[in-house]
Amino acid sequence: MDIAALITWVITAVGGFYMLGVWLSHGGARGGGSRLPAPVVFGHFALAVVGLVVWIVYVVTGKGAAAWTAFGLLLPVALLGFVMLGRWIPVHRGRASAPAGAGPNAPAERRFPLPVVVGHGIAAVVTLVLVLLSALGTGG
Repeated sequence: MDIAALITWVITAVGGFYMLGVWLSHGGARGGGSRLPAPVVFGHFALAVVGLVVWIVYVVTGKGAAAWTAFGLLLPVALLGFVMLGRWIPVHRGRASAPAGAGPNAPAERRFPLPVVVGHGIAAVVTLVLVLLSALGTGG
């Protein structure tokens, strides 16, 4: 289960890193029309990366404290992720009424592909559950 959690975490990270790249390349960090506050985006990213590193330490060492630390780091990551999802949904819904290309004042997150957002969220939930189950010692 430890390795399964690691795999889903890496899959989640790939999707998140892609969205971060899209957001940055379209001016998200500069503010503009973005509805995602930069501290929330970068906090989500930083905590997720630190948690992944701690999880790798757990997989290598087997120390239970590292597993619980990684799980503890995932909780604010998930909370920040839900905050961003809540702020992204109206932007996504507004996409249908916006012209193609959306202009220079369109929020950077408007360019997130729906399958990437959904896949990232599903992989994140699976990761959280697998990390918790591993920290509890279930599944061998």
